[in-house]
Amino acid sequence: MKPATALTVGALAAGAAAVGYRRFLRQPILTWGATDDEVVATLPGDDLLPDADGTSTRAITIHARPAHVYPWLAQMGPAPRGGAYTYDWIENLLGLHMHSTDHVLEEFQHPTIGEVIALGPNRMRIAVADAGHAFATRSEDGNWVWSFTLIDLGDDTTRLISRNRFRLPRLRDRIGMLPMEPGSLIMERRMLRGVRERAETLARREEVIST
Repeated sequence: MKPATALTVGALAAGAAAVGYRRFLRQPILTWGATDDEVVATLPGDDLLPDADGTSTRAITIHARPAHVYPWLAQMGPAPRGGAYTYDWIENLLGLHMHSTDHVLEEFQHPTIGEVIALGPNRMRIAVADAGHAFATRSEDGNWVWSFTLIDLGDDTTRLISRNRFRLPRLRDRIGMLPMEPGSLIMERRMLRGVRERAETLARREEVIST
């Protein structure tokens, strides 16, 4: 095969893969665990970046009350905060200094608006801290908002919705986001499950203490 022909075939294959990803895989990756209603719902923190170029909405059901879930969100972040409850070794390869804890850190249970949480080069500021209901941070450049919404379903059950809204001002940002989307699913799915495990353990522990 001539070099020019090989390049053409490669370009066509890459284009077909990109089209296939956007048509069949991208939406499930960006909306893992979320219902159709949750995906289109207006959630706390959306107004912090109303003109987002992209959004992911992922969710999980937790068999614990919102009061057992919120503490793990309030203390998220690099050491000395509580970590991100995902794959620490991957986070730390990126220099994020994450050490996921299995206990509530009382010193981080009263987050204040404007407080900085550094995620590598991204300095996130707490923008919403509504205990038991919502928690959101926004990057200092205004291009990324990460929010969590807690919905009390009753019967000691909580729906936890994680939403990322981002602005991609440059072409290289848009191109770079495509390979990041599947990776973000791997990390965020583990994070949501990590919060679930910790919240349900905390609920069981408190139930034992109260009996």
